[in-house]
Amino acid sequence: MKTGRIIRSLSGVYRVDVEGEIYDAKARGLFRKKQISPIVGDIVDIDIETHSSGYIQHVHPRKNELKRPPVSNIDLLIVVMSAVSPNFSSQLLDRFLVIGHSYGLHPNILITKKDLASKDEQIKIQDTLDYYEKIGYQTQFIGKDDDVKSVFKDWAPGLAVLSGQSGVGKSTLLNRYAPDLALATNEISQSLNRGKHTTRHVELYKRENGHIADTPGFSALDFEHIGKEELRDYFIDIAQLGELCKFRNCYHINEPKCHVKEKVAQNELPEFRYQHYVQLFNEISNRKVRY
Repeated sequence: MKTGRIIRSLSGVYRVDVEGEIYDAKARGLFRKKQISPIVGDIVDIDIETHSSGYIQHVHPRKNELKRPPVSNIDLLIVVMSAVSPNFSSQLLDRFLVIGHSYGLHPNILITKKDLASKDEQIKIQDTLDYYEKIGYQTQFIGKDDDVKSVFKDWAPGLAVLSGQSGVGKSTLLNRYAPDLALATNEISQSLNRGKHTTRHVELYKRENGHIADTPGFSALDFEHIGKEELRDYFIDIAQLGELCKFRNCYHINEPKCHVKEKVAQNELPEFRYQHYVQLFNEISNRKVRY
């Protein structure tokens, strides 16, 4: 019996890395009976059948997991956006950050394609990133001439997951980090301002101090698992300011003596952050109950 990490899952075959030795393993039937599905990132025990194959006997408890895409035991979530093509959107960024926080992760922010943006666009994006830095996020704004190896090295050790919409350059980043990967990339659609999905499944790749996961691009973000009561906690600046509201369970929408709204009026909480919170709060409040 050996213990390793699942680095790829494809058609019921799990590729497991055991201290650098790679095995293609299948899950025992008992997993189906217990309704357990191993996913990428899982730490598993496998019985070795041949020099390169085996069977998964046990899945260790997960410290966390993303549902979409399915990946577990994440040490760091990197939300990747691009400056242009597709154009940077602070609203979309906030939505990715909320998803990350909802799974107990504190994401980093990485903006690509700096060299393709105009000076005005660069200044505007950097001003926005300065605010995120101020409230506790690690941010990076890079172009084609930046050393990707040093960018990756700045991240915490362990399993780092790249997450973001299609076309922002996640696979391109990995190709620059490890050219032998030769991952497929696509141009983005000018009419839709988004890329095509070139990454079809989650796969882990070795990096200097752990693994990194390229994930399929998102065409839509799922907030079904988030209730309106939790949302204010996932906007970390709003959560901190909300501690001084008159009412402990203030939603910061229509309540009187709301400290959050006071700070918006005083330009101490950016209007864009508050509006993104309100928009998402209304979406969650108005969604239809699924039976």
